[in-house]
Amino acid sequence: MAAERPVQRKTSADAASPRALMSVRGLGIRFKTSHGVWQATRKIDFDIAAGERVGIVGESGCGKTITGLSILRLLPNNLAGLDGSIMFDGVDLARCSTRAMRAIRGRRIAMIFQEPMSALDPVFTVGHQISETLRVHTNVSKEEARERTLDMLRRVGIASPERRIDDYPHQLSGGMRQRVMIAASLICGPQLLIADEPTTALDVTVQAQILELLRDLSETSNTALMLITHDLGVVAETCTRMITMYAGEVIEDAAVDDALVRPLHPYTSGLLRSLPHLSPRHGKLPSIPGRVPSIVDMPNGCRFKARCAHAVAGCEKEQELRDAGPGRRVRCWRFNELDLPGALQHAPSAPIAAMVGDP
Repeated sequence: MAAERPVQRKTSADAASPRALMSVRGLGIRFKTSHGVWQATRKIDFDIAAGERVGIVGESGCGKTITGLSILRLLPNNLAGLDGSIMFDGVDLARCSTRAMRAIRGRRIAMIFQEPMSALDPVFTVGHQISETLRVHTNVSKEEARERTLDMLRRVGIASPERRIDDYPHQLSGGMRQRVMIAASLICGPQLLIADEPTTALDVTVQAQILELLRDLSETSNTALMLITHDLGVVAETCTRMITMYAGEVIEDAAVDDALVRPLHPYTSGLLRSLPHLSPRHGKLPSIPGRVPSIVDMPNGCRFKARCAHAVAGCEKEQELRDAGPGRRVRCWRFNELDLPGALQHAPSAPIAAMVGDP
């Protein structure tokens, strides 16, 4: 992805958390184009502990998916470059060799892609595709791989797995294809599972089943889950922590309940206020004015200031991700002065997941 660099001594501010399975520090993603190099993300910092479920939220184009792809080094080498570090169990994924990355990808870190029909190969049976992952990373026989594939299909809730194992992707429904993707991702027992919009285009009932499956598998196997989504209801139902991204930056990082009840960044509050469930009946649906800045014309200082009702003199200065209490960080220098509405603004007695759209 990027040229090999000499190992640099990290300061205490840059050091990975001792309890973190993965620590991302200063992650920046650059794309080469015919018009020059564009910086898609910058200064991405977050940790994920073993067994933790972290939701990455934000508008389309904020950098959620490319952050997930960069962790697995799935961005095109000739077009994309990485800055910063991605420390996973003592290994910097941003700098390790292609061979070392192959041993990690699929075995220790797996990914569920957004559209299973395009992620699954139409010319191979689903059983072949799941067992192939296992055989690439282990020395099991073809027969044992098939048995373990059948067991995994049962675990993810596929009915009649003895018959479905020999089906092709087009013979399965959308929900069943997504379960196959989950089975393929979990067959090697990864420590970290990255799920990119895993319930897109699924009906509400199937969506709830998939989310319950991911949550249960994470709890029973202590697998860390990084859930990329724009649906705050999905995050409230599934995750323990929420990271909000805007214009290629992490702007808030907090426990789910804290972020939804009392957001510290105006953008997080704006996302919550724009949900129909939280707006007064027969009233105008609140929205965030303006547009996300273009990647080729990012503003100086706070990237949200042009759309922020709380912007004042001083917001044009560079904003750092600041500590805002135990387990909380926010990229806003005014967070102590603001009292921003959250998910319980209109119905403080309602469950949080219900208020943000429980799937």
